[in-house]
Amino acid sequence: MTTEIPERPSAAGNQDQPLGHAAVSFSRGFPSWLARQKCSIAITTYRIGRLVLIGLNSDGSLHLQNQHIEQCQGLWTDGQSMRVGALSSLWRYQNTVAANSFTDAGSDRLFAPREARVTGQIDIHDIAEGNLTQIGGGERDVVFVSTAFNCLATISKTASFKPLWHPPFVSGIVGEDRCHLNGLAIVDDRPAYVTTVGTEDVAGSWRNQRTSGGLVLEIQTGSPVVSGLSMPHSPRVYDEKLWVLDSGRGNLCIVDTQRSEITRVADMQGYARGLSFTGRFAVVGLSRPRTNDIFSGLELDEKIKKSGNAAMCGVAVVNIDTGQVEEWLSFGEPVNEIYDVAVLQGVRRPEATSMYGDDVRRVVSVEAM
Repeated sequence: MTTEIPERPSAAGNQDQPLGHAAVSFSRGFPSWLARQKCSIAITTYRIGRLVLIGLNSDGSLHLQNQHIEQCQGLWTDGQSMRVGALSSLWRYQNTVAANSFTDAGSDRLFAPREARVTGQIDIHDIAEGNLTQIGGGERDVVFVSTAFNCLATISKTASFKPLWHPPFVSGIVGEDRCHLNGLAIVDDRPAYVTTVGTEDVAGSWRNQRTSGGLVLEIQTGSPVVSGLSMPHSPRVYDEKLWVLDSGRGNLCIVDTQRSEITRVADMQGYARGLSFTGRFAVVGLSRPRTNDIFSGLELDEKIKKSGNAAMCGVAVVNIDTGQVEEWLSFGEPVNEIYDVAVLQGVRRPEATSMYGDDVRRVVSVEAM
């Protein structure tokens, strides 16, 4: 379903239009920020299972399009290919629009599903592509976090997945979420860092460590780079710095890998999860904390109460030099959780086809002989 959002400020200076039956609001400067950065944004909404693509129409108004992917979490794209983790599969989408061309609707990218690897419910979180030879994989392949099995993994021709690496404090590859391994950072095309919520080797034990037991681990050594984090997510290397979301505290941070120190760059008005960059900006995914024993009692709860504002679900655009949120986009109910965020650089108006029905039947592309 496609939702067109006209350039029409409300009395509050924001702009509102339904996404399905969820309201979508955004700052007045958000569309022009996308235009200046020459980018668009893809997000996964996790619990309601939507891949949402955010771009611009030819007149500069905001364009949102979404497709249903059951329990979609991890997201990776290079602007031509896109990988999305789902409840029991890993999907690969491919752009079908030629360079400098557009669809009849005016989109410069149309991602069509081209491959699905059936994995079973292994809880795929962060996804990337890279050289996996250092951890027992191929020279170029997809790598993902299987949170249910506490490991980094890749696809297999014969099994649900091929495990590649697991934290040294986890005794083996077993289908129990013990440390809540969730995030993956790539450096020089190789997996380099991961995030975990806990460090114990017992199923579900990470729940007791969620307030301050989180780590960033170096993959090569298996050693902690920094500890004391609260439910960390989305480690990324950008501008020669290691960034991480200290999610339980709602902070965007930089990790000093030499001194094992962490510096807070920005405070977020929500549970921060999903991180991508463009220029001098970070695009951070924000969720409303769930009202259950996993999310209650975090420092983020008290911070939101003190602010007097409700937690936000959407994306925040943070100036990484000043730490200020300069633009934002927010979803109303029933969209409450974002898992991942990816910037599509040089893409103005992306869309994706459905896995079913007329859309996917009509999108036929032929590889050159």
